[in-house]
Amino acid sequence: MNASTTLRQLLRSKPRSTTPCWTVRQPQRAFHGSPARFKFQTVEQARSRYRSGPFSWKAGLLFVAAGIGLAVYFQTEKERLARNRITEMSKGVGKPKVGGPLTGLVDQHGKSRNEDEFLGKYRLVYFGFTHCPDICPEELDKMADMIDLVKKDHGKVMVPIFVTCDPARDTPEVMKEYLDEFHPDLIGLTGTYDQIKQLCKAYRVYFSTPPNLKSGQDYLVDHSIYFYLMDPEGDFVEALGRQHTPEQAAAVIGQHIKDWKKDLRKD
Repeated sequence: MNASTTLRQLLRSKPRSTTPCWTVRQPQRAFHGSPARFKFQTVEQARSRYRSGPFSWKAGLLFVAAGIGLAVYFQTEKERLARNRITEMSKGVGKPKVGGPLTGLVDQHGKSRNEDEFLGKYRLVYFGFTHCPDICPEELDKMADMIDLVKKDHGKVMVPIFVTCDPARDTPEVMKEYLDEFHPDLIGLTGTYDQIKQLCKAYRVYFSTPPNLKSGQDYLVDHSIYFYLMDPEGDFVEALGRQHTPEQAAAVIGQHIKDWKKDLRKD
């Protein structure tokens, strides 16, 4: 046996190492998924969301409604400011340019009336005469409708007044019988010729009677045809003409009532 053979035998007989062999694994990175922001049951639902863009039909409807609301508000405010300008322009320095006190006139019950009795309420004043064949009855019928419409929406905050332009014939008894045919709330006022003439001048009302009248002769009185709306302090607000229907006139009066900031009498 030579030396090389002996060496190989020694190497074969060497005990194997009992040290365990470990497998080193690299640590794995943990990923945490966040919950889905949108839950769709089908692919078509997910696609439809992206097709609609950032605005939905609800948002569009809300936008349109807000635009309409703003337009209505600004239009209403514009009309209110216009009414206020008309009211302020109708006032003079210290007294109204149109209108005057009703003190000293007598109503259809024979009672003398005072200006203070009418303060705190709106007044709707009409000038006419009981022997008027057509225009006055038509306007008083319209006035009766206006009274009911305003009272229905705002309560008893307006006094309707009929002032005669013909005091020679329109006595309290005649006016009572005449006005009872139109509305129970109507107050008729008469007085002397000079009193009526002065009041018509204050209200800028035109009226005239034929000259050289004989006693007992029938005649007509020519006069202006307007309803004069006065505020609770006795200042002129607006004149309503024949072009206004009862509904239109009541709506105008109602807007002025809503604009009034102070207390109103409702007795």
